[in-house]
Amino acid sequence: MTQATPTPSRREQILQGLALMLEEDSGKRITIAALARQVGVSEAALYRHFPSKARMFEGLIEFIEQTLFERIARILEEVPEAVPRCGQILTLVLAFAEKNPGLSRLLGGDVLTGETARLRQRIHQLFERLETQLKQVLREAELREGRRPGLPIPAAANLLVAQAEGRIAQYVRSDFRRRPTEHWDDQWPALSAGLLREAPQTA
Repeated sequence: MTQATPTPSRREQILQGLALMLEEDSGKRITIAALARQVGVSEAALYRHFPSKARMFEGLIEFIEQTLFERIARILEEVPEAVPRCGQILTLVLAFAEKNPGLSRLLGGDVLTGETARLRQRIHQLFERLETQLKQVLREAELREGRRPGLPIPAAANLLVAQAEGRIAQYVRSDFRRRPTEHWDDQWPALSAGLLREAPQTA
């Protein structure tokens, strides 16, 4: 006997409805009335679970953070070398955005125009955290593998994050037709070829 899939809570249903609207109504401003219709509840019912639309967006951002950084932690446990680590981390971010078009609009930031500055700061902090993680991977490469980036570590990590951000922006701008992973299997080897080099031996 197969186990039944748990029914999502009302809070989860609201967040799923918001993510779907972000995907289907690209370019339109999300209203509480429209979201209530999407979920099939009253506006009062929405406010019982979330005091504001900003808190709904924060709920989605928290889901993105939890999902990505839990998986990044597994990559760090399972993959010992720096270049494959960086590649898998970036591939994870791109594949997540591709699989979740509505959430990619949050990552791209366009849907937050006109919303509270706190939300834009949360997205900024998410990418800052990702960049910090990549810096740590590159720093550890010298200790673990005797290799260091061809660029200064902050510049190298920023270059990698800019790749992810740019691909997500293309995806959103194309109304989800230009996939973030398009050409990635060909481009990552070229991008990573000069990422690390042997560290010079000290006398």
